[in-house]
Amino acid sequence: QVQLVESGGGSVQAGGSLRLSCQASGNSYSRYCMGWFRQAPGKEREGVATIQTDGGTSYADSVKGRFTISRDKATKTLYLQMNSLKPEDTAMYYCGAHARCRAILDFGYRGQGTQVTVSS
Repeated sequence: QVQLVESGGGSVQAGGSLRLSCQASGNSYSRYCMGWFRQAPGKEREGVATIQTDGGTSYADSVKGRFTISRDKATKTLYLQMNSLKPEDTAMYYCGAHARCRAILDFGYRGQGTQVTVSS
């Protein structure tokens, strides 16, 4: 099993930056695809980015060029660097883990989330 704890959320103005962190614990961390997803009030969950065990990354079109996902296997930490934030990025952000990247959103382990609020 994997336990996940997110941090780093907050309130920023449009154009600002935030860096989210996700601390993982458990013995299987290095074997899982890791990712970030988000959910805004009244909206469906949306996958934001994933990173595979070999470092391969994938991003939602809405965040390409602005967000960067990375992972530190030594410290079992997942990051999401968010630049050029927009009001539409406002949501609760969750990190997730699953053996298959495509399954993170619906079936993966997840943390409690961290709130990101972007004001115009």
